[in-house]
Amino acid sequence: MAVGVTSRPLTSLTKSAGKQSGILIALGLVIAMELVAYAMGINAFSILVSGLALGSLYALVALGYTMVYGIIELINFAHGDVFAFGAFASVFLMEKMDANMADVTGQYSNTLLAIGMVALAMVFAAVVCAILGVVVERIAYRPLRSAPRLAPLITAIGVSFIIENLLLQWRGGSNLTYPSIVTLTHPSLFGATFSDVDIFAIVVALVMMLLLDRFVNGTKMGKAMRAVAQDSEAAQMMGINVDRIITLTFIVGSALAGAGAVVYGMDLGSIGFNMGFTLGLYAFTAAVLGGIGNIRGAMLGGLLLGLVQQFINTLGNGQGTAWSDPVVFAVLVLVLVFRPSGLLGAQIPEKV
Repeated sequence: MAVGVTSRPLTSLTKSAGKQSGILIALGLVIAMELVAYAMGINAFSILVSGLALGSLYALVALGYTMVYGIIELINFAHGDVFAFGAFASVFLMEKMDANMADVTGQYSNTLLAIGMVALAMVFAAVVCAILGVVVERIAYRPLRSAPRLAPLITAIGVSFIIENLLLQWRGGSNLTYPSIVTLTHPSLFGATFSDVDIFAIVVALVMMLLLDRFVNGTKMGKAMRAVAQDSEAAQMMGINVDRIITLTFIVGSALAGAGAVVYGMDLGSIGFNMGFTLGLYAFTAAVLGGIGNIRGAMLGGLLLGLVQQFINTLGNGQGTAWSDPVVFAVLVLVLVFRPSGLLGAQIPEKV
């Protein structure tokens, strides 16, 4: 018997190698797009910044999708509309704080006051969305937890339409101009001009992903969440309140969506009652692309998706916009054909 010799299981080595190859695939695709852009005379750095900003918004929504699926294997199609509800809730808050929205830029031109307004809007939207997520889980999903998987899936689609129509009845069908909380500047770097909100979106998404990853992998509640994802029955026998953990999952995922909705409104400048459907579709694609149930995979998938879409949109002086959706979903199909578990591997329960 050998002493002092340790070895990693073969499955761990295989998963590690799979993640490394997934990262290399994503990195290779990004480098290829940047080289093509450079060869065509397009500012590659501009595509990188704007693509990462757009991808960060997708990633913030994808985190909610991947959390819920990782715990109860439910594709929560209503999550994109929860995100939209958070955007409308933040506008409602700002309207209450200042009825004259035309003068909002001047009112909040002070840097500290603007930062405080952004933080307050993000917290308010996060709390509203967390409450909405709990209500949806308690009323629509929990009674169907033991039902065939098709039942909660159809219910999720129904909840999506309900929230969407509530927003329609609340604020009408026209897009709303999102309040200009801060005076935007457009710094230039390496010949590219971009908005400072783009940088803000990237930083916020990365910070949220790191905090969520730390919460899931470094706290007692996160350990309970992973136990429920692995085997809910065994977790319950060990004294874990499964219902409470599932509710917590919806709270965290929905709160992230609410906070991200404020960043989305600031970056895009307008919001609509049906924006959750399209954004949710892209976010779900990002979650699958990175590896459903994988938090880091959702982040990687969102960033990559944003880069691909921005690259296609920029081709031909903006004439590539019509091709962005087909190309994005073609990339998804190719990845799933050759890597069905996504770039970083799907993290789903492996019951034995």
